[in-house]
Parts: sequence; structure tokens; C-alpha cells
Amino acid sequence: MKPLCELTRPNIWLLAPYSSARNEYAGKTARVFLDANENPYNAPFNRYPDPLQEELKEAIAGVKGVKAENIFLGNGSDEAIDLPYRCFCEPGKDNVMAIEPTYGMYRVCADINNVEYRTVLLDEHFRMNAVELLAACDEHTKLIWLCSPNNPTGNSLDREEIVKVLQGFEGLVIVDEAYSDFSRQKSFRHELSRYPNLIVLNTMSKAWGCAAIRLGMAFASKDIIALFNKVKYPYNVNQLTQQKALEVIKDKYEVEKWVTLLLQERGRLMEAFRQLPICKEVYPSDANFFLARMTDAQRIYDYLVDEGIIVRNRTRVQLCQNCLRITIGTRTENSELLGALRQYQ
Repeated sequence: MKPLCELTRPNIWLLAPYSSARNEYAGKTARVFLDANENPYNAPFNRYPDPLQEELKEAIAGVKGVKAENIFLGNGSDEAIDLPYRCFCEPGKDNVMAIEPTYGMYRVCADINNVEYRTVLLDEHFRMNAVELLAACDEHTKLIWLCSPNNPTGNSLDREEIVKVLQGFEGLVIVDEAYSDFSRQKSFRHELSRYPNLIVLNTMSKAWGCAAIRLGMAFASKDIIALFNKVKYPYNVNQLTQQKALEVIKDKYEVEKWVTLLLQERGRLMEAFRQLPICKEVYPSDANFFLARMTDAQRIYDYLVDEGIIVRNRTRVQLCQNCLRITIGTRTENSELLGALRQYQ
């Protein structure tokens, strides 16, 4: 890995971050708050939230097995996806690499930040080749995006191939593990000390059932987290989100129950799809969804919409022609989907 100061945009490295009112007295006890132009009424919502979410980070650290100093919290994973572009990529000069197909937000953020987005196609089994990926990089490649389990394909990328990328790339490797709670593969967040160029993303939206509160996580070295905190907006995670996340984390056994139920339903639904005459192939999945190649994805999708059932049509995505992506719902929802498909003509 190149020194972090060489990877970081010069203006970001020299940036003096905004100092919020809450930062300036950190570590001291206060009783009267007359510093932030807040309304003294309507407690507790009249006060700005903790800009660094320290209580929540400590709670997440206990659950995820990562030190609080190695955690960044953002407004959904979208903020954690956007920040590496803003911190490390010079617009109009640098580029990033990604596998294809994968999560579309990596490309969207590249376009917004005027950063060239390059891709290397997965093979017909949605497997990654690290040698091909590294060969496509050049001296202006700052980031490599790897989603594992991958979206929309559902499979985990081969761990040895990810390690080859981490060891062979001088820039930063971002492993998006949004769906890792549904996978048996060991999380890369436990490898931060081994790979200083590693950033791992996670979210409260999937296994934790909290898509509405918009809380994303990034795990990385203390120095990378410090850069993210320097660039982020001062109060990027609101108080309501912090409170709800703390409540959910205290009930982690309920989340484990949800995951168990979803994995059971995933197996049942995938097997049922294999028996459908209109399904040509069901691909392996380590996520709370799976990809199925159908006889006519667009026609089947339109039929399901008319039946009030919404899945994701991925037929226009590379390597996913005639594929539908099916999110695992409740047993009742899944049975309703199967019932509709069995009557499809």
C-alpha cells in the first residue's frame, strides 16, 4: 500500500475540518448549553446529536468485534460509498475498478464525483479473477470495489481472490459486506490489522431490519476513519437514528432469529424455483435474496406486478439476461409469490 498521504487528495489531507460546538468541549461535563444557537425547549430533540456517535460506536464495537476507533457511521451505506471518492479520488484524473455485475451505487457515486469507473466482467459462474482485476489497474487507480456477497448475483466472492487483490494493489480495497450476516464466510472486518488498505462496509438495513433509519458502517484503520470524519458533514447521523440503533443492538438475539428464519425460507424458495417450468437456473446465494434465470424475465416480471407482487428485474444487467432477483420475505409472502408463478401461463 502507498502511504495514506499519497493516496489522499492533497486538499483533503490539508483540510481543516469544521469544528462543531459539540466537538469543542468534548471530554468535559456541561450543564448549561448556550453555544450552538439551539432552542432551549422541546428536549431532547432541541439538541444537536453527538457528531461522532460515540455511544453507538461502542455498542456496535461489542457486536462486531471491532474497536470503536475503527468504525465510521454514516447516513446509510451510501455515505460510506461516497466518502472514498471525495477523500481519495481527484475528479477528472483518477479512476476506480469494480467487478461487473455488482451494486450500482459504486458507479453512480463515481459519475457524481467525475471519477472514471472501470469494470472487469465476472465469469459465467459470477466468479472474480484477481489477476484480471489487478491487470486492469494503472497508476491512477485509487479504489477497488468488491461486493461480497455480491449484489445482484448473491454469491460470496472467493476469499483467496480477495486476498490477492488486497496484497497486490497499492491503493484502497473496499469490501462491501452488506449481506454478510447471511453468509458463513468470515468477515474481512477482522482482518483490518493485516491489511491497512482495507475498508469494509456494513449496514443496519439488511439482517438488522432497519432500512428506514439509514445507518451505514465502514470499518477501517484509525487513520482512514479520521479522514472520513474530517470530510463528513458534522451531524450526519441524527439522534433518532442513533437511539433506534441502540435499541435494536440490545436485542441482537431477535435479529439472529430473523436471520435463521430467512435462511430457512431462502432454501425452501430456491428449491421451489428449481421445480418451476419457467425457471431455467437458480444461482447459489449467501444473501437474503437469490438470482434466478427465467424463460422470459420481463414478461414474468410484468405479470407479477399485475398480481401486486414486486421482485427485481435484472435482465438488462450484464451476465444477468432474463434474470429476476428475489428477496426473501415472510413464509406467507414467499408462498404467495410461488402460488402466482405456478399459475403463470
